[in-house]
Amino acid sequence: MEKYDENVNLKKEYYDESNGLCYELKGDYYYPMIAITKQEKIIIGKYGRARLNYIKQHKKCLYTELMMTGTLNQHLAAIDKTANQRVKEIICEIARKENVPMHYDGKMNQLEWVSLINNYKNCAEESIFKELIYI
Repeated sequence: MEKYDENVNLKKEYYDESNGLCYELKGDYYYPMIAITKQEKIIIGKYGRARLNYIKQHKKCLYTELMMTGTLNQHLAAIDKTANQRVKEIICEIARKENVPMHYDGKMNQLEWVSLINNYKNCAEESIFKELIYI
């Protein structure tokens, strides 16, 4: 379709066959008629939000692509789930290597046990942020 009607005026809408998009006239410019599909609401946790902030600031192309395809929420949910699983695995692995129980059993000082588990968690999170979030 042409942009002009029979009176040589700009049409309110036209279809561009070269790229397959419809355009709408607003003022003096044609804007593509693109709508983002509704995404299902998924609750994301700490790691999903960290990934979202990272791709918004540093990977703008990826963020735009995920938004336009409607897969942003699924991507963030997958990252969050994987990160949580990996953190638990790493904590368990380090605790097993150092012979520290995963759940407090009263055999050692409680504050010492809490500080060890927190240290393991911080090490695991540092690894996860490098492996999954900031890539």
